[in-house]
Amino acid sequence: MNRVFNGRQAALVFVEHALVVGSLLVAARLSGSHAGPLDELLGRAVLVTLVLQMSLHYFDMYDVRTLAESRSVIVGVLGALAVTSMILAVLYFFMPTLAVGRGVFALASAPIGLLVTGWRIAFEWLSLRGVTERILILGTNTAAVTLARELYERRSELGLEVVGFVETDPQGVGRPLLNSTVLGVVSAIPEIVRRRRVDRVVVSLADARGKLNMDELVVMKLNQGVRFDHLASVYEEYTGKIAVENLRPSWMIFSEGFRKTRRLTAAKRTSDVLLALVGLLLAAPILAVVAITIRYTSPGPVVYRQVRVGKDGHYITIFKFRSMRADAEAGTGAVWAAARDPRVTPVGRFLRRSRLDEIPQLWNVLRGDMSFVGPRPERPEFVTELTKQIPFYGQRHVVRPGVTGWAQVRHRYGASVADSQEKLQYDLFYIKHLSLTFDLFILAETVKTVLMRRGS
Repeated sequence: MNRVFNGRQAALVFVEHALVVGSLLVAARLSGSHAGPLDELLGRAVLVTLVLQMSLHYFDMYDVRTLAESRSVIVGVLGALAVTSMILAVLYFFMPTLAVGRGVFALASAPIGLLVTGWRIAFEWLSLRGVTERILILGTNTAAVTLARELYERRSELGLEVVGFVETDPQGVGRPLLNSTVLGVVSAIPEIVRRRRVDRVVVSLADARGKLNMDELVVMKLNQGVRFDHLASVYEEYTGKIAVENLRPSWMIFSEGFRKTRRLTAAKRTSDVLLALVGLLLAAPILAVVAITIRYTSPGPVVYRQVRVGKDGHYITIFKFRSMRADAEAGTGAVWAAARDPRVTPVGRFLRRSRLDEIPQLWNVLRGDMSFVGPRPERPEFVTELTKQIPFYGQRHVVRPGVTGWAQVRHRYGASVADSQEKLQYDLFYIKHLSLTFDLFILAETVKTVLMRRGS
């Protein structure tokens, strides 16, 4: 996967862990409610800390971009403390032997809140003063600008600074771009590297083809230690998606990844079947309640069947709880769904936001039409048009479509060609890095997305 967890984030997590555990130990000793051995108390304090850190994760408190806003940090920490209190209350009710001590968490909550908030503010301040790599970007296309924006938003986490851009048109030199400027043309790269103390040059091949002086680049690499990378590779590394507009078939051919072994395919299918069976058994009461609610709140079938494009371009019929009026497309045919679609029923709006309308797709997983995780299946009418307009769009069909996926947890809801291209970039990243570990990460993020009611 991309750099979702690096050294700086590890420091954020582990220092915070120590602060919380220490607060709990002190609170337990001060209250006198735990008289057992220290190792027993330490184990219970670690359990409480893990629950709290899980709650902090679900409030996006490990997304370092939120640390720049003190208000967001305070709200997130307070929310995580409240959720942790509720989880611990339930846990201790059923397993009282795990309790760290009567009233200990309540006593430690204020110090924990202050320490966690203060540590995050200090982390942001220290990180902004610890730049370890200065980057120059050759290119000003959409992918180059998107990469620069991502690096700027995550500068405290990554320790990177984009010093500026280089482009081929002399008339563009000096124009502002994001938080930087276009510093010069391609021929000026050696001078810019020296003057700006650049450590790394990121090259967009779409902008630089035939314009680079390779001899000069070799000298910079060997004498000055400057690193050169393709924009497509760096874009993938830091954004969690693959830049379609800069993509060349040769890059896909020679790039690591995009490997589907028989063992991985068999393991993924086995886990899909087991998860689908367990999911259908656990969801049976919910299925009954949802079906009855749909039946008595709007006319039409309970389960909606729709043709989508599956693996290798084959058509599949997917099953969903009906969330729209039965005649939603009677006069229009296939049209994009919208975020506030007037065709959606009141009950259907709740089903969509909670993702309960997707539960019948577990039957598609059992049948082998879909996987738990994969690109979202699209309708044939849209696939035909999108394949014409978006390069490499057909490559998303080399794997089974999924009930959830990398694009669904990373991209907001959208229904347009531009949104489809953005989702394709996430889908290609998923296909390249396909693994059971990645699937587990996406499933965990899906739970977070559902609880926070976002994504697509």
